[in-house]
This record gives sequence, C-alpha cells and structure tokens, in this order.
Amino acid sequence: MLSIDNELLEVVGAIAAATPQTPPAIGDWQTRRATIDSVYGALAAAAARDDRIEAADFTVPSSDGHAVPLRMYKPTHAPNALVVYVHGGGLIAGSLDGYDHVCRRYASEAGVALIAVDYRLAPESPFPGAVDDCVAAVEWAIRHAAEHAPGARVAIMGDSAGGGLAAATALVCRDHQIGPLAAQILVYPMLDDRTAIADSAIEPFLAWSVADNITGWQAYLGERYGTDEVPASASVARADSLHDMPSAYLEVGQLDLFCAETVTYAERLMEHGVAVHLSVRPGAIHGFDQFAPGSGLARHAFADRVAFLQSL
Repeated sequence: MLSIDNELLEVVGAIAAATPQTPPAIGDWQTRRATIDSVYGALAAAAARDDRIEAADFTVPSSDGHAVPLRMYKPTHAPNALVVYVHGGGLIAGSLDGYDHVCRRYASEAGVALIAVDYRLAPESPFPGAVDDCVAAVEWAIRHAAEHAPGARVAIMGDSAGGGLAAATALVCRDHQIGPLAAQILVYPMLDDRTAIADSAIEPFLAWSVADNITGWQAYLGERYGTDEVPASASVARADSLHDMPSAYLEVGQLDLFCAETVTYAERLMEHGVAVHLSVRPGAIHGFDQFAPGSGLARHAFADRVAFLQSL
C-alpha cells in the first residue's frame, strides 16, 4: 500500500489548510496562477539566499523577436557546466524571482553556471511561445559558453512544467541541429498533455491535480488540446523517435500525477538508445523538495542532482 513519507505529512497538512475547500474549476488559470505565485513567493522568502553567487539579468531575442528575460548565475570558481534552467508553474505561472533561491543553490553546490529563462506564460502566450523562448536561451548559451564557462558543456534542466519544456527544447534542438547539448535533467516533468486521469491510489496525495493539469495544458495548447494535432514540440511524450536525444536524468515521486508518464518517457528514451538515470522516490509528492527542503527525501534528491550536474 502506498503511503506518504513521514517527513512530508506536516507539509501536506499545511498545503491542505491553505487550499480552498472548493478547488478552482477546470479552466480557471487565474486562480491557479495567483496561488502558485503566492506559494513560490513564500518559499523564496523562507529560503536562505546565497549571495556568494554572482547574478546578472539580460535579454535575448526569440525566433519571433520577443525579448526573453534571462538571469545568469555564476559560482565563485570556474564552472564545470553551463545549465539552462526552466522553472515550474504548470505552464501558466512562475517567474525568475520565484526560483532565484533554487538557481543560486544549484550554482553554489554543483559548481555550475545557470541561465534561468523567464519564458512566456499561457494562456496569454500559448504554444509555441514558451518552447521558442527556451530554444533561444539554449542557442545563446551554446554560442557564448566559452565566454562564461570556458571548456564547459551546455545542458538543460527544469522541474514540473519546466521539466517538460526542457525535454521539448532538447527535442527541438535535436531536430534543428542546435547543439550539442550534454544532458537533459528533468525533475518531476510535465511531459504528456494526455494525462487526464489519476490512479485512485495516489489521488489523495496529489499536490498537482488532474484538474490543474487539464487547465495548464488547455491554456498552453488552446484549441489543439484533446486532439491529435498536438506536436511533439508541445508535448514531448508524443514524439515518434527519441533517437539522438541527449543523455537524461529523470526524477519523480511515486505519489505524483507525473509518475507514470515520467517512467514511460524514460523507458522510451532507453529503447531509442539514450543513456538514462531514473529515480522514482517512494513516498514523495509533486514538489516535495520545494515544500520540505530539509526532509531526508529532498536532501537525497538534491545530492543526486548535484552529483549528476558535477559529472557533466
């Protein structure tokens, strides 16, 4: 029988207490954005800030001329990799500031330089706005890696919706011969727009629900949602071929709506000859590391990600 990790019980209680008794209706992205951004803001305010990391904001043009805000983080010593980081938020929320503490910690503890992407959000900017912005960030990173991280390899990383966008970006880069990308690091990624039902065994533990997922994908895909017209560059689980994709680190909690799609994607990558590191965390909910950063689960997960980043 599945059960939540003991250290996460208190967190789940706090989440439940802060959640309206009547959840927002499917399609209500405004309420969800406000809630997500409020949670991210509270987590950022509570986190210790590492001011040893140098940070600088700048913009790069996307393929349609949109100026994409980026923030670069550099460790105190020469970085061993340059990592493009894509934040979470269900495709409808999230920001650079909400993930500032996350990026600083990776830069400090893994010794990598990070470029965080403030990609356009849905529904104001539906597909392909977000993935185009991420591709623009990767192109810039590859062109300028020698200036900021001499000899370093370029990788892409993201969590939740950011993990799905990171995977889609890696696919677009493969198809358009943009690269090379050393790796894709996908943390509880949002990979498949067709996920519209939950296993009854995990449904009580979902921090990102089926209704949330449908709302996020509907906002991003618009009229294509629920049809066969969704391209793999929008929902990477739909890709026919994953040959020649960069090596992958995938991680997900067993009590996460995205568990099955993450495992399936890892299996497909392996079938297509891609090196894969897959971790399924028993007792872990979606966002467990952000909600309970001091828990044993979160500490072990972060250590594994750092080790992978250091191996690039």
